[in-house]
Amino acid sequence: MRDSEEDVKGKDTEKLVRVYLDNCAFNRPYDSQTQMKIELETQAKLRIQKLIKEGKVELASSYMSLYECGENPDSDKADAITDFIETYTKAHVGENRIDTIEEKAKYIMETGVKYKDACHVAAAIYTGADYFISTDQRLLKYRTDEIKLINPVEFFFDEEEGSES
Repeated sequence: MRDSEEDVKGKDTEKLVRVYLDNCAFNRPYDSQTQMKIELETQAKLRIQKLIKEGKVELASSYMSLYECGENPDSDKADAITDFIETYTKAHVGENRIDTIEEKAKYIMETGVKYKDACHVAAAIYTGADYFISTDQRLLKYRTDEIKLINPVEFFFDEEEGSES
């Protein structure tokens, strides 16, 4: 996994949209699909993954992403998510930057966001991600000018609006 300052920030070539998916988003396809909302979020998340695979969107990740994958009791799901992250990540924040991330996370936690979620958001901001994508409704209430927190379905509406301007 890449971890240098240059790799974390990315190169100044053609600017692709950079997204950071938290573990709620990564796990959405494994949730029960009986509710329409969950089914729509699953389809949108899978479409985002397709765009990442096609090189049309960049994936950012962090040590917290890999840590939470490792906590998943279902090793097949954990392995599938970890493999995707390790294969397609373009900007990664490693454990060597934990102090920097935790410093930023402290401020985020003051708004009521829990530790792991705050570390995810801080890492996403650090990578220069344009979007933090989650299905956690409580976390999505957090607002900052540094990154847009959004669910997978809203991502497509937001991107369409942005491409029209």
